[in-house]
Amino acid sequence: MTATLTEQLKKPSPAVSPATAAATVQVPALLIEGLSKSFVVGRNRKPVAAITDVDLRLERGDIHGILGANGSGKSTLIRLISGLLTLDKGRVEIFGLDIERDELKVKRLINRVSVDAAFFKKLSPMENLMFAARLYGLDSGTARRDALSILVRLGIGEKRVGRPVEQMSRGMQQKVAIARALLTSPTLLLLDEPTTGLDPRSKLDVQTFIEEMNQTHDATIVLTTHDLAEAERLCARITVLNDGRVVTEGTPTELKAQASARLGREASLEDVFMTYTGRSLDDDVDEDAAPDDE
Repeated sequence: MTATLTEQLKKPSPAVSPATAAATVQVPALLIEGLSKSFVVGRNRKPVAAITDVDLRLERGDIHGILGANGSGKSTLIRLISGLLTLDKGRVEIFGLDIERDELKVKRLINRVSVDAAFFKKLSPMENLMFAARLYGLDSGTARRDALSILVRLGIGEKRVGRPVEQMSRGMQQKVAIARALLTSPTLLLLDEPTTGLDPRSKLDVQTFIEEMNQTHDATIVLTTHDLAEAERLCARITVLNDGRVVTEGTPTELKAQASARLGREASLEDVFMTYTGRSLDDDVDEDAAPDDE
């Protein structure tokens, strides 16, 4: 049987030379260069920039956080990476594959969880996950076992997996969305506010599972979040967006050190955000400046 693209990416073919294998390893998991996106928000109005000249590079196995106030462009960026929105300018590559030219190959490598995840709400969590498994061509028996294991690991007991999704709480529905994404073992996992609406215990379960997914499945993860403690716990590097532009990027330690130097005192990630954007993470950017963005 021909190996899947994901399997091919996990290790270089023995037929290639050491130099070629080394070059393959160095291909970034995600490469964004000069990315821009604007929207028309009304008649006779100029297009409004949601994302402007964004550059980003993630190596394989990274967990990279994206911080920004509501309307700053975080969700627009995730939608652009996942192919849900077309690019105005720039390019996005996933493991060397162009998201526009190699669309079908790219879609098999990524999965996305958003704060407004959609389901067949009359169906159960298990039925929703099995539908996703069929779309990705997964073996039904293996997928069912894996789906049950993931759901239980996320705190959805066996008694609940057969009930309609519409009868579940908002937090439980979010867990089902995360389970659905993890079932396909994506090489690049895009998490857009994945723990929003979850109670503290459920949030901890999801964070732990994200770490396990990264460590045991070698998944590269892009995470947008409003939870600074979550960002500091999970993310090796953090990018801060303001009005659709990157204003700073670095490890949590680097960012806090930079803010400390400016403030003349020990700084937190909240201080970092205030220093580089001039606003609180919970502030809303003018809706006209970033339409339909979280």
